Amino acid sequence: MSKNVRRYCTIALTIAFFVFQMYLALVKQLTVMLQTPLHMCFALSLVFLYNPIDKGYQKKLKKKAEENHTTVSEAELNKWAKLRWIDLIFFGAIIFVLYYTITNYGRLRDFDKVVSPVLTIDYVAMVCIIVLLLEAVRRTLGNILFFFIIIFIVYSWTAQYFPKGTVLYTKGKSFAKMLKTFCSGMILGESGVYGTPLTTSCTSLFYFIVFGAFFSECGGGQLLIDVGLKFSNKSSGGPAKAAVISSGLMGMVSGSAVANVATTGVMTIPMMKKIGYEPEEAGAIEAVASTGGQIMPPIMGVGAFIMAEMLGVNYLQVAADAIIPAFAYYFGVFVLVSLLAQKRASRSRQSEDAKIEVSRPLLPRLYLLLPVVVLIVSIMRGFSLMRSGMYGIFVCLACNVVSFFLEKGTNDAAKNIVNGIKDGNFAGLKQLWGSMLDGAKSAAEIAIPTAACGIIIDVMTEQTSLATNLSGVIAGLGMSNLFAALLIAMIGCMLLGMALPTVAAYLVGVTLFVPTLRSLGIQPLVANMFVFYYGIMAQITPPVCVASYTAAGIAGADAMKTGLRGMLFALVGFLCPFVFVYNPAILLQGTVIEIIIGAAQLLAGTYFLALSVSGYFKRELPLWNRLVFFVVALGFIDPNWVTTLIALAVGVALVVFNITAAKKEKA
Repeated sequence: MSKNVRRYCTIALTIAFFVFQMYLALVKQLTVMLQTPLHMCFALSLVFLYNPIDKGYQKKLKKKAEENHTTVSEAELNKWAKLRWIDLIFFGAIIFVLYYTITNYGRLRDFDKVVSPVLTIDYVAMVCIIVLLLEAVRRTLGNILFFFIIIFIVYSWTAQYFPKGTVLYTKGKSFAKMLKTFCSGMILGESGVYGTPLTTSCTSLFYFIVFGAFFSECGGGQLLIDVGLKFSNKSSGGPAKAAVISSGLMGMVSGSAVANVATTGVMTIPMMKKIGYEPEEAGAIEAVASTGGQIMPPIMGVGAFIMAEMLGVNYLQVAADAIIPAFAYYFGVFVLVSLLAQKRASRSRQSEDAKIEVSRPLLPRLYLLLPVVVLIVSIMRGFSLMRSGMYGIFVCLACNVVSFFLEKGTNDAAKNIVNGIKDGNFAGLKQLWGSMLDGAKSAAEIAIPTAACGIIIDVMTEQTSLATNLSGVIAGLGMSNLFAALLIAMIGCMLLGMALPTVAAYLVGVTLFVPTLRSLGIQPLVANMFVFYYGIMAQITPPVCVASYTAAGIAGADAMKTGLRGMLFALVGFLCPFVFVYNPAILLQGTVIEIIIGAAQLLAGTYFLALSVSGYFKRELPLWNRLVFFVVALGFIDPNWVTTLIALAVGVALVVFNITAAKKEKA
């Protein structure tokens, strides 16, 4: 397939994808067994168009050429282009899946896994869908998730051969029964591939991902960055504080750690280095601040939308319940940054703080926040997530038009529009079209792992008894020691988060660990949030810490050192889940008094933790001081009044001691 043909097909499919999703949001929704497969087919088509079979080879060649400071010839780049005929087979398979879904819709809608027969065409469609998803995963997310899914598929057929009594053992079935169960579970009902994750992608994620793309294009993203810069320039460590504020604000909309680092980090990291921060320190601060965007309401990354569907509650409730720990996270990072700035100043390494100038005034641009306001108000008024997302997108388009007229002036803008349409090069329309393409591409790349994770979830819960067996083991341990059970769940979620994208890590973690946590008496929201947090914290946990690696690249720092420093700076994020397990009030699960007291305990613990990590309070702290502050911070995890009062008393006493010691040193 030539580049031109691929480009025209991409344009046509993007338009069709948008029309289909707008129909669902503004006209009416279809049944799950029709709209979800159609959504998947659109996503698969775009993924294969954007990622032809030889794209990986071309990337390797270009990377190698950059490292060797050489150029790559067109002939070398197109060496494997002859294999693109394989893509035509994949497109043929997508067309077959589409044909199968439409022609068998009535039977699929009313399919009963107990009494309905499984036909030969069902088996063929199952093989096509699984192969398509595996190849799409390999091309977009790499080999880790690809092999992870294959391992689970193989396991589903071999679980009966593991030793009896072990976690991996599942009671056997005949081959015919296993085949029927596997096929019906994967594609013949609202589970497996077409389960909650992919359904959420169709009904929620698409609209919010596209909204983020349009919001950034209309100038809203730059406005949020400028707000962070404006309100942090007057204090010491301004660029570092700007990174925290800007990344937090951007994270409310984008929900992507890597995107936040790439957007705000190119400005804040160089300025942090300029005023004395070490490269690893600057990169770590940006990575930590950007990662927090995925736990910051109102838009907490795509995982939060899936969480709302899993819990069967309104998304706004999930966002509201997450406010206190998210605020504590950024409070801790902000205090840490401030203390590090003071520490540098005390060493006389800081002359005058560099300022990042905001070139355009903020006030005339505040109307660009209107899309976010409309989005939140729509959700609060009870509109569906898809309709709220569409309203937000429409307001983004309106803001883009308004900003064009404000920049060019009414008369000049009108002339530019007329001339641009005549010449066929209207820049504003090109930008909007670019946002549309980017949004559809990102939405497609999210739909693929959500569909693929449905395979893993079905294997663990329906095809085998792995989830039940594992839950039994951890629950048995938790009956005697809740902390040990939580520690096992934390390590498991972290390992998943290191190997898989955030969405996939959360989905697998929910299946493996949430039933266990629920059996230990932990509330559903708390259990889901526990898994959600650690899947995200893995983004800044070595050895696989994508956000930290991105920040290290901008800072020119050692990637592993940046990752380790980032993990230390984000320590509050690693401890928060334990806090809300022992004290659900900080997730608004309690009375008003309990919530206020819980929030105060969390913020106090966060402050003492920042003192321990920074190693500075009025003076540079000796090691024993830092260790005591760390123990004091841990004392606030358990809401027990005895431990809280002891921790508070020791912490306050140590603060007073350091104030006195600092005065004596200064004298």
